Amino acid sequence: MEKINNVTEFIFWGLSQNLEVEEVCFVVFSFFYMIILLGNILIMLTVCMGNLFKVPMYFFLNYLSFVDICYSSVTAPKMIVDLLAKSKTISYVGCMLQLFGVHFFGCTEIFILTVMAYDRYVAICKPLHYTTIMDRGRCNKMLLGTWIGGFFHSIIQVALVVQLPFCGPNEIDHYFCDVHPVLKLACTDTYVVGVVVTANSGTIALGSFVILIISYTIILVSLRKHSAEGRLKALSTCGSHIAVVIIFFGPCTFMYMRPDTTFSEDKMVAVFYTIITPMLNPLIYTLRNAEVKNAMKRLWSKRVFSKANG
Repeated sequence: MEKINNVTEFIFWGLSQNLEVEEVCFVVFSFFYMIILLGNILIMLTVCMGNLFKVPMYFFLNYLSFVDICYSSVTAPKMIVDLLAKSKTISYVGCMLQLFGVHFFGCTEIFILTVMAYDRYVAICKPLHYTTIMDRGRCNKMLLGTWIGGFFHSIIQVALVVQLPFCGPNEIDHYFCDVHPVLKLACTDTYVVGVVVTANSGTIALGSFVILIISYTIILVSLRKHSAEGRLKALSTCGSHIAVVIIFFGPCTFMYMRPDTTFSEDKMVAVFYTIITPMLNPLIYTLRNAEVKNAMKRLWSKRVFSKANG
């Protein structure tokens, strides 16, 4: 049977159909997006200029900030512009690219968080072998693996969608192109595709979440053998990681660990993992991490001192 695709663009319903609510959201999310950019860029500058790049934890933190910027930029700018637009449209190709970007950077972030948990496990549970296990070569391979894993995941998602026929309607009850809302518009039975999508996304989200929970449980149990000062330092670092994991994986699990169905709450839930988490990551990692704060203070002091002498 020949594929019929009469749809050249999709129309978003957006976050709200109330004009006053949209104007308030425009101000709020513009502010949030500015914090995402400034906060994550500040972390990247601190890691690179503060000579923290050689430490695996900050090596991965640097790329987590980069992925956060990319991840939020796939949806936030379009959503912010659409809040004041009368017609919230996106081309078919643009929709597929957005779907690819959301899953590519989202999955990559999941894998980076998992790798960061492994780094903390080695640092706390196998401190004598840490430098040997987490050498630069292995860190680079792990980072490459996160990007490759994210790419294959997103390619599968997009490949499942692009082979479907879309002959109308073309209105998406969301503020960006995601798999479940787009599948609802396909003019064919999408049961099998929905099952594969759920298995693909759900396995990654739930599998990584379980690995993270096990890793941090082992870490917390092993901390009993450390001194009070060592426990406090480790808990401070792991606490920030656990906070990010809960904020990110909670909404992701709600969205992707279920059959091909959509709920009215999906848009608000999606805001958490596409905007709130990328915004909170810099705050959590800087406020809960003394070394990052000290590096920022040193960089700021050097900047002020150089300006005073200049």
